[in-house]
Amino acid sequence: METEVVLRVNGMHCNSCAATVTSTLKQQGMEDVNVSYTACEATFANPQHKDVEAIIKSINSLGYAASLPTPDKEEKVSYGLEIRVAIAAVLTLPLFLHMFLPIMFLHNALVQLGLCLPVFIMGLLYFGKSAWGSLKVKTPNMDVLITMGFCASFVYSLLAMRHYPIMTHTAFFETCSTIITLVLVGNLIEKRSVSQTTSALTSLLKIQKQKARRVVSHEGHEDTVETDYRDLQIGDILQVVKGESIPVDGILTEGSASVNESMITGESAAVLKNIGDTLTGGTIIVNGHLHMRAEKVGNQTVVAGIIDMVKKAQGSAPKIQRIGDKVSAVFVPIVMGIAALTFILCKYAFHLTLENSILNSIGVLVVACPCAMGLATPTAVAVALGRAAQKGILIKGADTMEALAEIKTIALDKTGTLTTGAFAVKNISPLTDEIKNVLFSMEQYSTHPIAKSIVAHLKDSAKKITLNNVQEEEGLGLKATDGDGHNYKLGSYKVAEKLTDDKSHSAYLIKDDKLIATIDLEDEIRKNAETAIRELEQEGIHIVMISGDKKEKCEEIASKLGITEVHAEQLPYQKFDRISALSQQSPTAMVGDGINDAPALAMANVGISLGAATKIAMQSAQVLLLSDNDLQQLPKVFTISKKTLRVIKQNLFWAFVYNIVAIPLAASGILSPMASAFSMAFSDVIVIGNSLRLKRMIK
Repeated sequence: METEVVLRVNGMHCNSCAATVTSTLKQQGMEDVNVSYTACEATFANPQHKDVEAIIKSINSLGYAASLPTPDKEEKVSYGLEIRVAIAAVLTLPLFLHMFLPIMFLHNALVQLGLCLPVFIMGLLYFGKSAWGSLKVKTPNMDVLITMGFCASFVYSLLAMRHYPIMTHTAFFETCSTIITLVLVGNLIEKRSVSQTTSALTSLLKIQKQKARRVVSHEGHEDTVETDYRDLQIGDILQVVKGESIPVDGILTEGSASVNESMITGESAAVLKNIGDTLTGGTIIVNGHLHMRAEKVGNQTVVAGIIDMVKKAQGSAPKIQRIGDKVSAVFVPIVMGIAALTFILCKYAFHLTLENSILNSIGVLVVACPCAMGLATPTAVAVALGRAAQKGILIKGADTMEALAEIKTIALDKTGTLTTGAFAVKNISPLTDEIKNVLFSMEQYSTHPIAKSIVAHLKDSAKKITLNNVQEEEGLGLKATDGDGHNYKLGSYKVAEKLTDDKSHSAYLIKDDKLIATIDLEDEIRKNAETAIRELEQEGIHIVMISGDKKEKCEEIASKLGITEVHAEQLPYQKFDRISALSQQSPTAMVGDGINDAPALAMANVGISLGAATKIAMQSAQVLLLSDNDLQQLPKVFTISKKTLRVIKQNLFWAFVYNIVAIPLAASGILSPMASAFSMAFSDVIVIGNSLRLKRMIK
């Protein structure tokens, strides 16, 4: 069996760096390789069971820092890049100022070499090692262009010193140092900006990592022991009080509390929890205190599942990214060719000086960095998926987000999707005190959802009477006898078929073989279902109901919600065929929650499942709505996808236009190498800043 290997990989600047790591892993026979520079992770299958340490060394040889994750230790914050920027800036500043200040000491070539050399070595260790590693795996990355640019200026400066060993105006030491410093500053800005794109995932990780108070018996009384979340076991009894987060998933065993579940459902209103209710790790107790029994710990908890899903989704790539990836793959060799052509034309066609020809070609190498193109998609995807998770919407992949934006038809199941699966009492006829008391008393002996609905409806207006010989007959209903010897039957039409031809009612009450009352029930429509459908229709999406329920009930719900196309009494294979037919007409999404919906969810272009759905339905779907009682999240799913795709297109447009405009400017000498380095870093910041706008756009 192939096991998934997860590595922590630091030092990746953008998607082209991730592509370099991906190439070396694939060359070593790894399969299902997924490298995310935003999450600083590489996951892959190791079918040949190669030594993981050897794999780590191969990645480190590329200039990155790979290691196995250490769950027992907090991830150390690295300030290596900040230190490099500070040193480079201090040494580069006097080199840069010599062009404006008449300080003869700064014009000395040996002084300039002394200031530049440490920065040059730092650049070689930081960019050069990565560049060489990418060339070894035949996927040249952005660092190749940067390294060629500052190396060319440094080598030319050394050659110029042969003619002017003391004073020189022809050396480019300040150009070499400034390029390295500005690109390092750009990388630092990227690092901090990218950390903001993954802030939602970081907050989930913080929710997961907490302490818990475990209840233990000691000398006949109970004590609490502070325990790390990693050390908790299934069955442990935990104490949680007001203001604290619930550490793991479990069952409430003692006490009661109001719990804020917005982390899971996106709803801010607190939910009252009593003994026997389920509790989700990471949710917060607003009021009250409780004891709970741990049921799911470690990687089994809901939060752990969400974290895993978001990580995998952020690492996936939509089809639109392939455009940028294909261009980036051939971009570096093309730019190297353009830089060489620039030098030849400037020197021999336009008869510029050797100095200017070299500067122009260096400018091309530096300005044409494809980093912005690599950042365009993953930064937007990381922000959107993380923000959606905070809103209680889990999207399983970036490709799913792209597919959502193309959906033209949505098919919804009825029971458990458009309706809650619970029943509301519509009518009891006749509604006398005797009938209310009998119904209220008999239905308390049943656990059927209909019985629970009737009891809840009558609890404030009926009183319990004494019943004897209460029996429940499967498929029929209840039988009972009161204190006066009257016999009652309560159930479906089968108990009354000899007494009436009217099959339209939900339940029938019979006393001494006489029909005395009928009960009409209706499905409880899910909160905001009608509003959600109207919003989707306003976006030009056609709504269809597909249900296994009876035609009359389906049409009743459809009429209330304004759904015009209804397919009722559909078996699972018929739902599958129906979705297949709809998908051939236009891109179709299926929304469902039950086992019978799983085939249709898998068949649809996008399957959407509710948070309380069966496990198989959740596995078959690409989108999970964690709020169990509100359909308002459904239109948000499509809004998020469209906004994200729009931002990705804007990012790619900017990245392409930037290179189209910047390369000719650098080749003509309008942009100096230093200005080219600044504009390259600025282009990356624009792309990341545009992606971060999604935090405000997704509400």
